[in-house]
Amino acid sequence: MESLKLCESDYRFMLVVWENEPVASGRLVELCKEKLGWKKPTTYTVLRKMCERGLLKNEATIVSSIIPKERVQTFESERFVDQAFEGSLPHFLTSFLNGKTISEKEAEELKRLIDEHKEG
Repeated sequence: MESLKLCESDYRFMLVVWENEPVASGRLVELCKEKLGWKKPTTYTVLRKMCERGLLKNEATIVSSIIPKERVQTFESERFVDQAFEGSLPHFLTSFLNGKTISEKEAEELKRLIDEHKEG
């Protein structure tokens, strides 16, 4: 779904909403000024754009998400792996872990996730 593709500034805006929803639009302006350095018109422009795209709703000046954070993160991570690693999760993990060590707990969690998502 192409409407889930967000540029960095839109994603940062969505994070502010997800962390504070439901949030009054006036409070959202204050939060965006604090966290993003945005002025009121910028916040309202991006809010309108996100509502038009079906990501947010603004009812009676209360802003909340229509699309959950996890759905956008899944879309973006799949798009990244497809684009940068030709869709290969093993290539992504090899690159990501290159030169790093992970804890026993992290290794067990990864094994559990792999087992949960195995075909067949």
